[in-house]
Amino acid sequence: MRPLLAFALPFAALTLSGCLAKTVVDVATLPVRAVGKGVDLVTTSQSEADEARGREIRRREERLAKRERQYREENEDCRDGDRSACDDARQTYEEIQAILPSVPLEPED
Repeated sequence: MRPLLAFALPFAALTLSGCLAKTVVDVATLPVRAVGKGVDLVTTSQSEADEARGREIRRREERLAKRERQYREENEDCRDGDRSACDDARQTYEEIQAILPSVPLEPED
């Protein structure tokens, strides 16, 4: 039985040293990986930035379209003689003018 133990002990030591070396490497690289993961979490990729910009532009376009519909309705009521609708239409028109510079123009086909 002793010859088997004499053979198994060095083999076990080699095997364990490999595991130990891997563990040491894992522990040593852990801070680098943690920092890299943190940087990934706080930075925005170009595609993410483009998507966010597209969403923001769509929100502005939707807001502009809603105000334009509202303006048409108020303007029609104003033409029918509703004085408060005239005031509302002027206010809505000012909102439209404030939104317009933030909405990019679509290229003409």
